[in-house]
Amino acid sequence: MLSVNAAKDATDLVAKLKSSHARAQGKFGGDSGNENLKYTGLDLIGGIIRDNLHAGVVEPAISKIKSLRFATEAAITILRIDDRITLTPDQQPGQ
Repeated sequence: MLSVNAAKDATDLVAKLKSSHARAQGKFGGDSGNENLKYTGLDLIGGIIRDNLHAGVVEPAISKIKSLRFATEAAITILRIDDRITLTPDQQPGQ
């Protein structure tokens, strides 16, 4: 989606990125010189794939962990509510 929004050839870039990630996991190629391929990402200005760690792009794992913790706490709080509020229709005098 990012490459399409950047007006780049999305099919080509995503194929190269998937290929790089597969080689980093050792599924293809079989050589052990692919340790840095796991940091491969997209450079949408140049329309190429690059080493994001070398370019200074890192994921904020701490903020993701905090977001998951807060979401979990919110869900637990909602699930702990065990009261039920029932509204009864207004009673007319004489009924």
